[in-house]
Amino acid sequence: MSVYIVSNKRNMISRLPIALLLFSFCCFSFISEKTFNIEFYEQLKNRYTTERLDIFYKWEALIKAEQQSEILSKLNLVNQFSNRNISFKSDIKHWKKQDYWATPIESLGTGAGDCEDFAIFKYMTLLALGIDESKLRLMYVRALTINEPHMVLIYSDTPSSMPLVLDNLNTRILPANKRRDLKPIYSFNGQGLWLAKAQGLGNKVKSGAGSKDWTALMERIEQGQ
Repeated sequence: MSVYIVSNKRNMISRLPIALLLFSFCCFSFISEKTFNIEFYEQLKNRYTTERLDIFYKWEALIKAEQQSEILSKLNLVNQFSNRNISFKSDIKHWKKQDYWATPIESLGTGAGDCEDFAIFKYMTLLALGIDESKLRLMYVRALTINEPHMVLIYSDTPSSMPLVLDNLNTRILPANKRRDLKPIYSFNGQGLWLAKAQGLGNKVKSGAGSKDWTALMERIEQGQ
């Protein structure tokens, strides 16, 4: 993750919400049981190794088999699947860019990504499993043990409940109040953006035009990347 995102937090906040609406729409249209057709796999064969192709079959199986599972089971399965099949690699090393938000296909196909890519992959997969978008948020935090900006996915059953944290640093799903190593900054999903407040969900904010990072990500998703 680029430090630019945190150091320019106010600018980022002012640009996110419209792009997030696009993000929400594309998530639902992109990943579903119908995604995994012959054409989809033919494209993957031309881009990734046979070993990675096998992982895509496992991803498809998870999404199809767990539609009716309990929510906590879905959270655990997706968290484990992501953390086992994607290895951490910085954007500089992986993409030769300071900051790059990979699509789920890119993350799974290359088998690597940074914290944002882990969180995005989990977010989209859980949406495909039918979890209500209002209960999921991507959250920017500062990881205090390594003193670096970081992204996690949080799940909240109700607006007043303690969020659960899905993370690639600590692979156990824990309540936010048990993650004292994380300092929340802000969270967002396709419905809006919230400034963080302690270990809670914080206050929703309103604002303007879209983020180029999300827009670029959605364009690549629409192109099947």
